[in-house]
Amino acid sequence: MPRTRTAAAACALVLAAVGTAPAAAPAQAPTAATPTTGTAVPRVRWGACPERRVPAAMRCGTVEVPLDHAAPGKGTIRVALARLPATGSGRHLGSLLLNFGGPGAPGVAGLAADPDAFAKLGERYDLVAFDPRGVGHSAPVSCAGSQETGQDAATDAAAQLAALRAVAKRCELASGPVLPYVGTVYVARDMDAVRRALGDEKLNYLGFSYGTRLGAVYAAQFPHRTGRMVLDGVDTLSEPLAEQALATARGQQRALDRFLSWCAHQPGCVYGTNTRTAKEQVDDLVARLDRRPLIGGDGSYVTGQDVAGSIGAALYSPHAWPALADALKLAEEHADPVGLLQLGGPVGPTGEDDREDDREDGGADGGGAEPQGPGSVPADNADAALAAVNCADDPDRSNDTASPARIESELESLRPEFEKTSKIFGPRQLMTVLACYGRPAGTDFIRRIDRPGAPRMLLVGTRGDPATPYEWTEETARRLGSAVVLDHKGDGHTGYLASPCVREYADRFLLDGRLPSGTRSCPAGE
Repeated sequence: MPRTRTAAAACALVLAAVGTAPAAAPAQAPTAATPTTGTAVPRVRWGACPERRVPAAMRCGTVEVPLDHAAPGKGTIRVALARLPATGSGRHLGSLLLNFGGPGAPGVAGLAADPDAFAKLGERYDLVAFDPRGVGHSAPVSCAGSQETGQDAATDAAAQLAALRAVAKRCELASGPVLPYVGTVYVARDMDAVRRALGDEKLNYLGFSYGTRLGAVYAAQFPHRTGRMVLDGVDTLSEPLAEQALATARGQQRALDRFLSWCAHQPGCVYGTNTRTAKEQVDDLVARLDRRPLIGGDGSYVTGQDVAGSIGAALYSPHAWPALADALKLAEEHADPVGLLQLGGPVGPTGEDDREDDREDGGADGGGAEPQGPGSVPADNADAALAAVNCADDPDRSNDTASPARIESELESLRPEFEKTSKIFGPRQLMTVLACYGRPAGTDFIRRIDRPGAPRMLLVGTRGDPATPYEWTEETARRLGSAVVLDHKGDGHTGYLASPCVREYADRFLLDGRLPSGTRSCPAGE
């Protein structure tokens, strides 16, 4: 679960005894089906791009794919693509498919926002990005607005859980027929259709964060069609929601500790030079503002959970650390929340907020909506897709039949471990255990990936990554059985753009096919 804004889009407190806002209940998910491909080669209809601002050379199009690859008779949807032709005069290597993360982040807008980040690769590859099904301009899902339940902490547990089910029903109605088919297993099959439509014998791929899960699933389904593949900011393939949540809290706390160590060496750090007391002061700030929010002169205010969210967002990139230090100083010394409010949400690997694109408030038509321009993307699409995909990929639903009292008891039993892991991030992550409450169980295909026979690939893990802990890189490498691990000793989420060393390893493999054996490393700052 690489994207961490699930809690920010959460419904109100499900259980007053737990005292934290849970993630909104996501849409239903299908079970895995046997991969199939049709005999007809899909065609791309190239034309103008739906985004408002795109590079002059970019062209966009759609590929028609089955709604259900195992049952083509159920209908089709269109997957939106963007392509930047190779700029160099050397040997052309075909297409390089990119995914910038998510789930819920549109690839077309991502490539349009920062194509220069991949300029070297773009000399010999056509750079191709796509909006995964359910996202952006590819039959976008929706929950017809906020996924919050409208309940507060005083509401009894049974009513809260019923409200979660009502939210799920609203997502189902607003999204239409695509909703049961948005999981990563289906998206990976779409990727193979894209490969065929582009005329590539094998799929060459660079994926970040959630894109690593997508790449791994593709390699498991189509090992003999997998080309050169680089996965950066590696997601887990096996951990249940509770374990994912705990690992994410641990990774965020580790990243915060590294930030505070950095801050202690900067002049004017509001917490001084003692990192132990600095950690206690940040914990106290969050707890204090949960009791009494900080109110600015313009009426803006932040709670402790808002502070935790802002800190978590800033930890995605060390480039944001100076702004985080300034924001904390402003809040602590002047009781001014403006800096924290400006930190925003999690950013993608290119440094852009991966949730900002051309969404409009209109167009909540949802599933089956064709790419007709900016207005066709529902305003809540990113949150709706994030929830839907994560739950489509998770087979656990053991708590759905349990009584509210039992669920409350189970959460209380987990609470001490989460709080011990991180006083700031633990409680926020704890409630993601209920993220898929009321949804049909998702596929177990991803959990069953075990040495699928794919060619060697490069996996990049960053030691200070707040979203995809380094341990997941090693775990996924073992599951794939054919991966070289690059151990990036730096900070932030993903390493390709932050580290010239990481970029050199990745580019050398993608461009020349050169990949060393064993685990290699890149030092922080290089």
